[in-house]
Amino acid sequence: MEQKTFTIDAAGRTLGRVASEAAKMLMGKTLASYTPHIRSDVKVTVVNTSKIYSRERKRKSTIYTTYSGYPGGQKKESLAHLNERKGHGEAVRRAVQRMLPNNTMRTARMKNLIVTE
Repeated sequence: MEQKTFTIDAAGRTLGRVASEAAKMLMGKTLASYTPHIRSDVKVTVVNTSKIYSRERKRKSTIYTTYSGYPGGQKKESLAHLNERKGHGEAVRRAVQRMLPNNTMRTARMKNLIVTE
């Protein structure tokens, strides 16, 4: 089975639409040979993530929450702060990861996602 490569241009598109398209491709649902229990050999490249369209209200109101497991270990961060701290590609990575099913194939699928600014 040969490896397929897809490229998604994120310029002018919203974060959710780009992430859902990338998640479908990583799962192999765009291929005719899709089988749910077999990991497809697909690489997805998302380009121009710094040009993703998002409103100012969305950048401030979208909150990413992480919890370390310790008392007082809950951290909250807005989309605007995440973009400043880690770049625009991190929001795309997190969105795609959360759209993939939470099973043993998710880590391997995420390694096939390449995000460029």
